Amino acid sequence: MNEYSPSRDVFDAIADPTRRQLIHLLAEADEMPLYELTAQFHMGRTAVSKHLTVLKEADLVRDRKVGRETRFRLNAAPLREVQDWVAFYSKYWNTNMLRLGQLLEEDEE
Repeated sequence: MNEYSPSRDVFDAIADPTRRQLIHLLAEADEMPLYELTAQFHMGRTAVSKHLTVLKEADLVRDRKVGRETRFRLNAAPLREVQDWVAFYSKYWNTNMLRLGQLLEEDEE
């Protein structure tokens, strides 16, 4: 079995707001060429390409050549790790909010 192993941690990859915006843009489209992605930012093509490389290293983005154009698409599967991590801590916040609600109700009585 030849399973792909990402060379970069998904949390590291999504730490940057530009990369999170790239993920958001790709989530809204089947795929996008580099020039369309670059048009969404106030930076050059090289800078956007570097961010896409980080996302590719975390297996969050896949690319393919179509003629001279490179098109990118989201691979959301690695985000499951982030979702699981956040879900674990959401239990903590839900419990605290429940306690806060109980305290507020006691204060009202």
